Amino acid sequence: MTAELPFLTVLGLGFLLGAKHALDADHVVAISTIATEQRSLWRSSAIGFCWGIGHTLVLLLAGLTILSFKLTISGEWVRLFEAAVGLMLVGLGVSVGLTLWRERLHVHAHAHADGAAHLHVHSHRDGPHHAHLHRYRLEYRSLAVGMVHGLAGSAALLLLVLSTARSVLDGVLYILAFGAGSIAAMVLLGIMLSLPFVFTPAHLVRTHLALRALAGLASVSLGGIILYESFVL
Repeated sequence: MTAELPFLTVLGLGFLLGAKHALDADHVVAISTIATEQRSLWRSSAIGFCWGIGHTLVLLLAGLTILSFKLTISGEWVRLFEAAVGLMLVGLGVSVGLTLWRERLHVHAHAHADGAAHLHVHSHRDGPHHAHLHRYRLEYRSLAVGMVHGLAGSAALLLLVLSTARSVLDGVLYILAFGAGSIAAMVLLGIMLSLPFVFTPAHLVRTHLALRALAGLASVSLGGIILYESFVL
């Protein structure tokens, strides 16, 4: 029993590190771009969950490969993984901009016969070229984003640590604990990030549009910085 306590402590630490990893800036920005396209807190939690699943699956696969074949990850590969994340963030940000252009939401002032006036929201997304939002499209995108993140940042450092694990089982358990922490944190983060987008469309249209544009701009900016650091610095 006493021999198990230190390892249980390590698993607990892995859970906390996984939760902390989920709050990395690139993760927050990536999920915020996806959260702009939906209106449900429940779906927001599903988006965060899918990110965590994709992240954990790739990390588990890579970890098993490293543990089984005693491999190591070179600095060049780490830089390549980071560059992939940067490119993905730029793509997500551009996607937000294209979505805003396609929808072209704007506000009209509408007055009634009695003199009362109110704002009316108009969108071109339901025009003749409107493309319907396919079911689970955002979840699939979040899963793919999580998979790309699975081999970048502090997750890559985790794989380096795994090369010193006592056994494959210990390494797998640690990855699962790390993944569980990242999933839990990302579910909560997805809900929190979606709150402005869930509650602003109906009454604060301009605020909603500004938040969506800001999320896209932040994604492009951070992605550009990561690409610059990966290839120039």
